[in-house]
Amino acid sequence: MVDSDSAAAVRAGTPSRFSGTLMDVLDSVSYARVDPGVIDDPIYKLRYRAYTREGFMDHNPEEICIDDLDDVPNGMSFGVYIKSELVSSIRLHLLTAEHRRSPSMKVFPDILGPMLDQGMTFIDPSRFTADHDASLAYPTMPFLTLRIAAMASVYFGVSQCLAIVRPEHGAFYRRVFGSELIAEERSYPGLYFPVALYGASVDSIRSRVAQRFPFFLSTAEERQHLFAGSKPQGAELRVRASARHAFESARIALEGGAPAQ
Repeated sequence: MVDSDSAAAVRAGTPSRFSGTLMDVLDSVSYARVDPGVIDDPIYKLRYRAYTREGFMDHNPEEICIDDLDDVPNGMSFGVYIKSELVSSIRLHLLTAEHRRSPSMKVFPDILGPMLDQGMTFIDPSRFTADHDASLAYPTMPFLTLRIAAMASVYFGVSQCLAIVRPEHGAFYRRVFGSELIAEERSYPGLYFPVALYGASVDSIRSRVAQRFPFFLSTAEERQHLFAGSKPQGAELRVRASARHAFESARIALEGGAPAQ
């Protein structure tokens, strides 16, 4: 059986030059889920360097950035590596009626709370930080990093993937994920700029993967290794990006007449 997203991507035809370039970069990309018990994981130093460079936080002697949402049961953080070098990181929270702590809930509880009460679920990405030199060398870093949020949305089968971002960044999320504005800008504790809340349905994410951005594809094995709570975690246990494998496996299977699942 062929994954339906991968099959749709193959049927959409040859990937664009942009998608092909991302696939090439992803051949050197791996991801690691952070062990929450290891406070000296390199992503916390990466955050620190990024935030102090931008003036978003004060200096501290430990030179790390950790907050109260890093060790909650519904949170998970990841490092993104290119050729074994840490280049970016991101944190995700799985929002459900049972687990309601996340960055977006700090700012928009009156909006998201009733939606959770109705049975909706969300992936809430935050703490997207990148190494300065790597972001210059790899301008496509947001796609390489946000691929984790897209995979998590599929793995957990949530209703929407959120984006709590500066208003001027909303256009990116609308264009890439089909996100729609949920709530107008408000203040976030500790930030010097306002944020707005966007949401993209998982159906929208999956259709855009198939039609425009096949580098967001992944195998079930990659998603299982990254998001299953029973899997070992840590910077040394990296998982290779599987976008090309997912695409090529589907192409070969479809040429042989295998059905999509």
